[in-house]
Amino acid sequence: MSDDEDIIIDEDEEEIDVGSGDVDDGDDDVELGSDEMVDEDLGEEEDEDIQTTMENTYYSAKGSVNTDLDEAIEMFNLVLDMEEEKGNWGFKTLKQIIKAYFKHAKYDEMIEKYKQLLGYMNVVSRNDSEKAINNILSLVSTSTDQKLLSNIYQITLDALKEANNEKLWFNTKLKQGKVFFDMKEYDRLQQCIDELKEWCMNEEGKEDSKKSSQLLDVYVLEIQMYSEREELKKLEALYKKCISLSSGAVVLNPRVTGVIRECGGKMYMRDKKWAMAHEDLFEAFKSYDEAGNPRRIQCLKYLVLANMLMGSNINPFDANEVKPYKNHTEITAMTDLVAAYQQSDINRFEKILRQNKQSILEDSFIKYYIDDLLTNIRTKVLLILITPYTRIRMVFIAKELNIDVSLVEKLCVDLILDQKLDAYIDQINEMIQLKSKGTTASRYRSIHQWASRLSDVHTAIINKVN
Repeated sequence: MSDDEDIIIDEDEEEIDVGSGDVDDGDDDVELGSDEMVDEDLGEEEDEDIQTTMENTYYSAKGSVNTDLDEAIEMFNLVLDMEEEKGNWGFKTLKQIIKAYFKHAKYDEMIEKYKQLLGYMNVVSRNDSEKAINNILSLVSTSTDQKLLSNIYQITLDALKEANNEKLWFNTKLKQGKVFFDMKEYDRLQQCIDELKEWCMNEEGKEDSKKSSQLLDVYVLEIQMYSEREELKKLEALYKKCISLSSGAVVLNPRVTGVIRECGGKMYMRDKKWAMAHEDLFEAFKSYDEAGNPRRIQCLKYLVLANMLMGSNINPFDANEVKPYKNHTEITAMTDLVAAYQQSDINRFEKILRQNKQSILEDSFIKYYIDDLLTNIRTKVLLILITPYTRIRMVFIAKELNIDVSLVEKLCVDLILDQKLDAYIDQINEMIQLKSKGTTASRYRSIHQWASRLSDVHTAIINKVN
């Protein structure tokens, strides 16, 4: 019978076998009629009776939790009253009371019982106490009551510090930091991060190489805070530190790798280093996917964005890791966008953007790069348009690209400066003149120069012969 039926899936608990011992009918070395033997037998029987009563009351209370909370709590408290010294039945009973109170939103009562449970840490095994604490923290973390969460974590941390359970203290402190992050309590979060970093230091005040994995967990929390606050310089320095630390023998949790690589991808995006951004975002996506983190969908959108901005002709959805998400409901708009981009179909491209504002443009990060993306596809289409011509009117290009003539001129100027277009702009006539194609006059000038040089060579040969 599970101790958490109808409440929460919990750790397996060993049931105490009570009331089933055999009575010793005859010990040759003991006088059966002695007062000592009678008292001992009576004591054992009494203990067995109490244990049996506690067990029966415990399971009766469990059965009443979902139908009559008050009755269940009353019976659970009877178990606690019957337990003369702290033991397994009291420990198991307190867990059930805590979960029942949480389920019925009786948080004050729950906290009091939780404090009582923490007093059992030196009674049950460390493994059992850690499992119980982790399960209760996981249960409470589903609450939206941030004050409750903060209170529970602090109570736990104080108890763990007193019990000198460093590992569980660190993990709990890390979870508390995430609560502060969700609450946007950045001052308290920074204090939490500082305490976690201090824990990761050795006696000399330097980073403890044995705690590299834990330190990366702290850095990931710090990255999330800096990203939210847009502290870009701190983010860049922290990213480099993470890459340096993770390049060692540290075995990384894919969730940790995902956050670090996403940070790097966004950093490179801001610097317009599209190829490097694409590389980091691809690693971030793979890590999130491996961890089963829902963040993988948003990261995949960033990956597709970087792919288009770097001007790649390779469809990102051709990669084996990405292919399964090609028809995902949240990704189909990006899939269509890539197809239109690679086909240089600017009308369809803009139509997809208009029709999918919510799924594409609701993300402020993607929205920031839409102008760069439009510039990319317009540049791409512009180069295709002018290829057959030696001269072309800017008004024609503007019509094809659905933009003003002034923007066409700006695009052409940028292409000329980047040496991607060998042309000059006739602003008076609003024309683009391609130099590489040349005009009829320029071709005649070239023929004339060639003929002159040929005549000079011919004259030199005749003079040498004579």
